[in-house]
Amino acid sequence: MSDTSKLFYTKNGYAAMKIARRLLSLEAGERIPRIDDFVKQLSTGRGTVQGALKLLEEMKAVCLETRGHMGTFLIQKDEAALWEVAGLGRLVGVMPLPYSRKYEGLATGLMESFESQGIPFSLAYMRGAAHRIETLRHGRYDFAVVSRFAGEVAVQKTKELQLVKGLGSGSYVSGHEVFFSNPRETVIRDGMYVGIDPSSTDQALLTEYECKEKRVQWVEISYMQLLDMLKEGKIDAAVWNKDEVKFSLPLGRGKLQSRQAYETSLAMSEAVVVTAHKTEEFYPIIDRLDPVQVRRVQQMVEQGETYPRY
Repeated sequence: MSDTSKLFYTKNGYAAMKIARRLLSLEAGERIPRIDDFVKQLSTGRGTVQGALKLLEEMKAVCLETRGHMGTFLIQKDEAALWEVAGLGRLVGVMPLPYSRKYEGLATGLMESFESQGIPFSLAYMRGAAHRIETLRHGRYDFAVVSRFAGEVAVQKTKELQLVKGLGSGSYVSGHEVFFSNPRETVIRDGMYVGIDPSSTDQALLTEYECKEKRVQWVEISYMQLLDMLKEGKIDAAVWNKDEVKFSLPLGRGKLQSRQAYETSLAMSEAVVVTAHKTEEFYPIIDRLDPVQVRRVQQMVEQGETYPRY
């Protein structure tokens, strides 16, 4: 058992753990809650709160300055030390499988952003926004990366979730197109067999919009199999993001014909971070993600200027 873990078994140590979680959300220069506020929140005595603050200073997790009637201010903090005292463990997010350079870049950008804050962090990968949201709701992960469209739909459906941070237009996909097994095809026609993945909120909805008023046959498959089934001629068409498709593939391709599909696709281009209320202590940490930094790293990976790391 580490020395930090042993602290949790003392009154001061337990209070320090709770206070550390609160201080993680503050920036240097901000005023911290009053001792009386901590006393009320933690249902403990003033002496315990004062001892906990002193303990955090002795561990060099924070540097505090008292300014009389103005209160106490956070002058400096060691994110990694505070995180350890807070006992939050490793922050774990879940995002799409990194099958494209864009997703490899997104994963790398997230890793570098959290690591620059001194936060222990790892990523898991799972296909389908619906699956990622469901595992988030059940507490398997601390946050999920989905498209803005899928995130807003999920938040509207349940009050358990919150959309915390957007990462900028084009951070999730560059756009969507329709791909065909016949290289000469450019539009979906009646009688075609069209691939659809019900677990992918974005792909399923765009497919439904694009095929509205057309007499087509749905073929339910995983989006990971779409391109293979197109190449093998097992389906005639599929709507998919154009980041994954190599231009050398002998497939037909065409723009979305449905205005509804096109406009919805635009709302699906941005990656967002969604959390559950049961992990609300992570909100401030995730909210400090720098979209500019994440996108810069992502674009460097996409352009081959740096290696992906995830």
